[in-house]
Amino acid sequence: MNNSYLKINDVQKTFGGFTALKNISIDIKKGEFVCLLGPSGCGKTTLLRIIAGLEKPNQGSIIINGKDMTNVAPSKRNFGIVFQSYALFPNLTALQNIEYGLKTRKLSKKEVKEKALESLAIVDLLHIKDKYPAQISGGQQQRVALARAIALSPDFLLLDEPLSALDAKVREKLRREIRLIHEKLQITTIMVTHDQDEALTMADKIVVMNNAEIMQVGTPQEVYHMPANPFVADFIGSINFWKEGKRSHNTGEILAIRPEHIRISHEKGTLAQVEDIEFRGSIYRLQFKVKDDSSHLYNQFIKVDVSTHQVNHLRLIKGMNVYLELPIERILSYKEKVSS
Repeated sequence: MNNSYLKINDVQKTFGGFTALKNISIDIKKGEFVCLLGPSGCGKTTLLRIIAGLEKPNQGSIIINGKDMTNVAPSKRNFGIVFQSYALFPNLTALQNIEYGLKTRKLSKKEVKEKALESLAIVDLLHIKDKYPAQISGGQQQRVALARAIALSPDFLLLDEPLSALDAKVREKLRREIRLIHEKLQITTIMVTHDQDEALTMADKIVVMNNAEIMQVGTPQEVYHMPANPFVADFIGSINFWKEGKRSHNTGEILAIRPEHIRISHEKGTLAQVEDIEFRGSIYRLQFKVKDDSSHLYNQFIKVDVSTHQVNHLRLIKGMNVYLELPIERILSYKEKVSS
C-alpha cells in the first residue's frame, strides 16, 4: 500500500534554455518533515514553488492526498508558507499580522483573535503580541511568520530557507523549536535549505539535490553514513577521497572515509606526518601527509578529527610521524565515471 500524502511525479521545469528541474520524483508521507538540501541554484526553491502552485511544471504532476493538483491554484492547496525574508507587515503588530491572514476565512472576530493568540502561544510569543516587527528580534519575527502560517491550519507547511537570515546561535535555537512544533502539530513539512546541519538535525527525510537532479533520498543517518555518490559524501559532512590503484593502473574506483572514522596510533597502520593542527572547540581537525611509499595514499593529505583528550594523550604536534588506521568497514567505494 502506498501511504504517500504528497507525490511529486517526474517533474521537469525549464526557463528558456535553462533546465531548473530534471525528472524529479519524491514520495512524502503525512506528517513527515522533509528537507530539500543542495547548493544554490540546484532547483530546490523552484521545486517548492511548484508544490505551492506558484510555478507550473513543463512536465509531471503534483498529487496531494490522492488528488492531482498540478494545475490547481495556490489558494486551493491549503498550505502555509514561511519565507526567508519573514514578509511581515511593518505597520501591524505581531498579533495583527497573524489575524490578517485569518480574516480571509469565514471566521468571527472572536475566532480570528482566539486562533491568532493560540498560534502565538505555540511559538511561545504571547508576550510580544502587541509589538511591531521593528521592535522584535529577527528570530522572533521568524517565529511570528511561522505562527501566521500555522494559524491557517494548513494541510502542509512550506519553509523556504527560513533560518538563513539569522545568526548562528538564534538559528540553532530556532531549529530545535521548529522541530518541536512539528512534532506537536504533525503537519507535513517541506523545507528548503543549503545548510547540511539544518537538514541533519531537523529532517525525517533528506532529498539531496544538485544540478536540477536528485542525488539521494534518505534519512539523515543514511545520507551521512551511506552517501549514494561522491557528491553527497562531499556535500554532507567532511570526507577524504582517494583513487584506488592510481600508482599502478587506474581501476576507476574512488574510495572515501570520514575524518572521524580514522584512528591514530603509535604502533601500526600507514605512516603519516602531522602537517597541521586546527582547534575546533570540541575536537581538533588534523591534516596528515602520508609518508608510507608502499601505500596508495602516498603523498596524499588526509583529514582526521580527534578529541582534545586524544591529542593530549598521543602528544600530537606538527611534524610528528604517527600511523593512521583506516577501518575497512568504514571505507566507502564509488565507481569513477569515465568520461567518453
